[in-house]
Amino acid sequence: MSHFTQPPFGTLDGCGIEKFDARFNRLVPGPEKVERLWTGARWCEGPAWFGAHRTLVWSDIPNNRMMRFDERNGGVAVFREPSNNANGNTVDRQGRLVSCEHLTRRVTRTEHDGSLTVLASHWQGKRLNSPNDVVVHSDGGIWFTDPSYGILSDYEGLSADSEIGTCNVYRIDPASGAVDLVADDFVKPNGLAFSPDESMLYIADTGASHADDGPRHIRRFAVSSDGRRLGAGSLFAECTQGLFDGFRLDTEGRIWTSAADGVHALHPDGSLIGKILLPERVANVCFGGPKRNRLFICATSSLYAITLNAKGV
Repeated sequence: MSHFTQPPFGTLDGCGIEKFDARFNRLVPGPEKVERLWTGARWCEGPAWFGAHRTLVWSDIPNNRMMRFDERNGGVAVFREPSNNANGNTVDRQGRLVSCEHLTRRVTRTEHDGSLTVLASHWQGKRLNSPNDVVVHSDGGIWFTDPSYGILSDYEGLSADSEIGTCNVYRIDPASGAVDLVADDFVKPNGLAFSPDESMLYIADTGASHADDGPRHIRRFAVSSDGRRLGAGSLFAECTQGLFDGFRLDTEGRIWTSAADGVHALHPDGSLIGKILLPERVANVCFGGPKRNRLFICATSSLYAITLNAKGV
């Protein structure tokens, strides 16, 4: 392992790069530094990149707002307030924003004219817990996790009892709009992402957030040939610092995932090959920029970024 701390950028003490494996060496250009682009949130989450106008939208959950960063001039402004305590976000194949809302316990889509379409709010007649993270398959199917974080207290939503009684993973059918259960053996399903060829789905379980012996790992599932179901899951990686929350994959199948001490880079074989160290706990990441090699990082109160020799899926 090699370790070096970068010269501070502003007040960015504690930033740096840790290398555990030679396979990580080429992924961070030698002179590259972590940049803090903005600060002032309570809990940053759910970054989503819009390539057409080079902007990033993300959630500040407890402050009940969504923020917007413009890469062209570095400006940051409120995108939506109130946001219904929105958490995870993604962009569908038509360039529309898809969001998970804690307060309203639903998944919504922001249309091109700014109006909202409710995609999912119930399963088998019962209200969802609090949709957390979301990803869109190339067939248009929308997959999302539904832990109970938004109903456990009033901090990120509104305290309430779970109507379903369990925390599951669901798929919204693009044709019928039906909400189908795809995985029900999680404690707190959280971040999720497809492999580059969509043959696998990776899902984090952050059950250790409320139970000392709870899971703190990512599992990997085979996706059926019709893109509608999951096979049996297997353990992919255990988190060594805090919890894996949100994550994204690059085009070579590596996972870039949040953790307590920064961003962990995992090889497709599951091994930890390197870290991007940050002074705040990381919640989620996404790739963006004109070349999709800019990793945007939502970490507690701030938005960070670093340019990599890797491109997001």
